[in-house]
Amino acid sequence: QVHVVESGGGLVQPGGRLRLSCAVTGLNLGDYNVGWFRQVPGREREGVSCLANSHGSTYYSSSAKDRFTISRDDAKNLVFLEMNPLLPEDTADYYCGLRGGSAFICLPHLYRFWGQGVLVTVSS
Repeated sequence: QVHVVESGGGLVQPGGRLRLSCAVTGLNLGDYNVGWFRQVPGREREGVSCLANSHGSTYYSSSAKDRFTISRDDAKNLVFLEMNPLLPEDTADYYCGLRGGSAFICLPHLYRFWGQGVLVTVSS
């Protein structure tokens, strides 16, 4: 029923940029908080950026702040994460998550629907 599919990952040099996309089907995206989370081997998934379903509330991790931008197009059921500039420590699997309700939070264990993840590798 609900499908969440990320795209836009790949190999990029330090200082480069990427835009990740998250396409959602099976629900009305406008009813959900959205978030981007990342996970590196041997570590827990962590929140990168989240965007509320209303009132424009946003969250950025300290690492993402001033470099990443989260946005959404509810009419098209799309979520984006613009990353610029990228650093080697940004290398990770990136996941798009959705959470229902109006309460705003950016903790991965509280997000209901997930994509399969995309790999971002930042290396020269």
